[in-house]
Amino acid sequence: MSVFRFRRFSVSNDSSAMKVNTDGVLLGAAMTLLPGDRTLLDIGTGTGVIALMAAQRLSDLLPPSCTQLPKIDAIDIDAASAAEAEANFAASPWPGWLSARHCPLSGYTPVGSIDLIFSNPPYFDNSLRNPDRRESAARHTDSLSWREICAFAAEHLTPEGRLALILPAECETPLRRTAASFGLYPFRLLRVRSTAAKAPSRLLAEFSRRREELREETLVLQEGPARTAEFAALTKDFYL
Repeated sequence: MSVFRFRRFSVSNDSSAMKVNTDGVLLGAAMTLLPGDRTLLDIGTGTGVIALMAAQRLSDLLPPSCTQLPKIDAIDIDAASAAEAEANFAASPWPGWLSARHCPLSGYTPVGSIDLIFSNPPYFDNSLRNPDRRESAARHTDSLSWREICAFAAEHLTPEGRLALILPAECETPLRRTAASFGLYPFRLLRVRSTAAKAPSRLLAEFSRRREELREETLVLQEGPARTAEFAALTKDFYL
């Protein structure tokens, strides 16, 4: 069995079409979470790692007297991925907060509005198809488009709700245009470079309904063979 061990939980990494990866860890560690977040949705959960990271972070934000606990729903179009995520949730310290479901976004109906929607979505459009059908569905936008995610967020977010996505850096302009067409505007853009000398390769983009001052940040992952101090600080509560 392939198991990825974090500080406070472990993730079985055998059956999911999308394995634990740096993009997911970045989104789980860096996306904005607020103490008042109670309803969250992970679209395309894979192993469930991002949802688990959100649960860990929220457990540290909640006041001791809190009576309304977070509810984190996780969905995936791949049955084996949803089943593996559910098993990972059940084995975690927060089994009552997390649930996984095998269904497409179009088949998911939330109970009430959502405080935070997050996704490490497919992003390849016309590139060569992976011969593995499940992995191809996890990586290509014909299985889930940004437009679908933005449309869903515009319909179901609370007035103060947020949408957080991680995508290749070159997707910034079309992503922002798509989000704006649904009344969603960026309030934070984190551009990720593998090394300081390289151009950004990933973009963590966060949107809300409000037009507000945009925070633009940069994160460098590696300095020589080691993680940068900034990346190490961001992930210190998760990586062993």
